[in-house]
Amino acid sequence: MNKTNPTIIAGVGMVAFGKPGASDNYDVMGEAAIHEALTDSGLDFTHIEQAFAGYVYGDSTCGQKVIYKVGMTGIPVFNVNNNCSTGSSALFMARQAVESGLVDCALAVGFEQMQPGALSGVWDDRPSPFDDFDRECSDLFDSDAPLALRYFGGAGKRHMEKYGTELADFAKIRAKASRHAKNNPKALFRTELSEGDVMQSLEMIPGVMTRLMACPPTCGAAAAILVSKEFAKKYGVATDVRIIAQAMTTDTPSTFEAHDMMQLVGYDMTAEAARQVYEKAGIGPRDVDVVELHDCFAHNELITYEGLGLCGEGQAQKFIADGDNTYGGQVVTNPSGGLLSKGHPLGATGLAQCYELTHQLRGTAESRQVDGAKIALQHNLGLGGACVVTLYQAG
Repeated sequence: MNKTNPTIIAGVGMVAFGKPGASDNYDVMGEAAIHEALTDSGLDFTHIEQAFAGYVYGDSTCGQKVIYKVGMTGIPVFNVNNNCSTGSSALFMARQAVESGLVDCALAVGFEQMQPGALSGVWDDRPSPFDDFDRECSDLFDSDAPLALRYFGGAGKRHMEKYGTELADFAKIRAKASRHAKNNPKALFRTELSEGDVMQSLEMIPGVMTRLMACPPTCGAAAAILVSKEFAKKYGVATDVRIIAQAMTTDTPSTFEAHDMMQLVGYDMTAEAARQVYEKAGIGPRDVDVVELHDCFAHNELITYEGLGLCGEGQAQKFIADGDNTYGGQVVTNPSGGLLSKGHPLGATGLAQCYELTHQLRGTAESRQVDGAKIALQHNLGLGGACVVTLYQAG
């Protein structure tokens, strides 16, 4: 990491997430998120030197469509698609541009206008990027459930077989997410659920997953403005939140060679990205106060506790039982309600995590505030695949 150009989070913005068909169009949501980030930063759009726009479902140059509604200044606009890690991939690219000294002020925006129902491909006249993953998933986990449920249900089942994890552990995670989300006005689902509510919801994979353990398809947008320390000083921008380490990883041979569902859904990508970030920052997981992690399914949240080193391998069940994943415990995970309750508009998710953690470190998260939060960790995962882990520091 280039220590001479620390990256400051100057401003963040986010629209409330909504159900498909009930939200504004992607360009309206994206514009609103950018305007909020600009207002939050105290900057004008003319300060932005480069922009990185993330979305998964949309035509080419959707980024320009969104950004042109805010301003047409002729700057480079990069459209980013990295599956569910798209938003944090845009953040990664903006951070690189600032940290390298290429620019002093960059915008990352993510948005998604999704359709109801399970995720599906669009281009069926050519090889799918998931062909190899789908074959491995079919070999390892036999189920009639939709493919995304099979991936993460299969990973959860593998953890159950390996470590004795129970279905109730996933239900506890989902109930915890709802308790956190009730305090988030920008979350889609704010009704508090009990463990029993989750357990009694429709079984999607018998003995492995119920309906409430899966995140909903959601529409939304979020944005962040990143600046250099010198730029912040020149324009009077607050420097109270900065990125101190960030890593992006992609799949290695172990994804397929391990013949393990947890590896197939990115456990090794997560562990390696976390290792790189801790090493760069010179801290460990015990130093982290608050985490926003990729809980597309309760099963992935549980697996990710271990991948990020928040607890040891096979220790997630105890971590949950001891309340170490919520307020009053070791580290508050997903105070926003996470993808499970807040929703998961693919291109916006990573930047919505950035939005939450920025407010946590500023001390402006209101009823969601984690007391004394100084170090925050973000984890955003996309199958196919990429994982981005980002470490933030207050002050």
